[in-house]
Amino acid sequence: MIVGVPKEIKNHEYRVGLTPPSVRELTSRGHQVLVQKNAGAEIGLSDEQYVAAGADIVDDAQTIFARADMIVKVKEPQPVECAMLRDGQILYTYLHLAPDPDQTAALVESGAICIAYETITGAGGGLPLLAPMSEVAGRMAIQAGAAHLEKSKGGMGLLLGGVPGVAAGHVAIIGAGVVGTNALQMALGTGARVTVLDKSIERLRQLDLVFGNRISTQYSNAHAIEEAVLSADLVVGGVLVPGAAAPKLVTRAMISNMKQGAVVVDVAIDQGGCFETSHATTHADPTYIVDGVVHYCVANMPGAVARTSTFALNNATIGHAVALAEKGWKKALADDAHLKNGLNVCKGKVTYAAIAQALGYDYTPADSLLG
Repeated sequence: MIVGVPKEIKNHEYRVGLTPPSVRELTSRGHQVLVQKNAGAEIGLSDEQYVAAGADIVDDAQTIFARADMIVKVKEPQPVECAMLRDGQILYTYLHLAPDPDQTAALVESGAICIAYETITGAGGGLPLLAPMSEVAGRMAIQAGAAHLEKSKGGMGLLLGGVPGVAAGHVAIIGAGVVGTNALQMALGTGARVTVLDKSIERLRQLDLVFGNRISTQYSNAHAIEEAVLSADLVVGGVLVPGAAAPKLVTRAMISNMKQGAVVVDVAIDQGGCFETSHATTHADPTYIVDGVVHYCVANMPGAVARTSTFALNNATIGHAVALAEKGWKKALADDAHLKNGLNVCKGKVTYAAIAQALGYDYTPADSLLG
């Protein structure tokens, strides 16, 4: 199979779909890998390293899309990339389609086989290809939130961990999954006071056993969320409904009643965000203010630490990439129910129920297309 790795073109996105070690995993099995010139240069992965791993360097993305049987990316294809996809071509990347009708329509029109990292499941449960980026984003949420609490960046001028004689800041974390747990660890490391909300009593019990009275755990409902949000200096939204749009758990009214200069970090923004006042921002212009509250809603947060993120992501994605190259998409999906859960759009059909429901498409089960 010919595998193509174009350079990412989303704003301040420096990650790359395959590292040189991942390229070697494919070329050592007889597959050809095309890597766009300087695709990994910004994170210290030179064209020479890719050539040493067996890749062919290609000058432009158009050639890669035209020649490759499978495109491996990091972020969702931008409109110019969607236009280059063709019928029967495999696209293997993050997609986040539920809040993105334009991208979904473009992928349906392309006829490509679109496999989303974020809906591939794992044998032990969970979303193993989403987890490493959720770990990064959860940790970054506290870094970003703490920085934007500074007065010069629009915040109230608060040091999250406080100092002796001055109270620490209060962090409220909505969702106790991978994002929330990593945010919790970072927040505790700063010395902040932390409240974690989740609908799973079992998950809250697990966190209580680990962290004890260093944190406050609360069952998530509208009343508890409002109380936590109004008392918080920093709120991190880390909720996820796999493949579906994120629920709007924090209302505009709650935002308007928060402390002036408080900060919200919406890690769920890839799935539409969990604050009613959220809209996606970029690393170039990461924040905006609503009713005196700073909103940080960058849709590709791990891109800021692109080298760490790229290697962490490749650890999770390369196994399925090899399977797709070795077997072809039909056999690879038929042999692995977890990989099959990653099929979101295929040959003009929407094959993930939550996306079809969110965007008004007819749902076509993946099995009906595998033959």
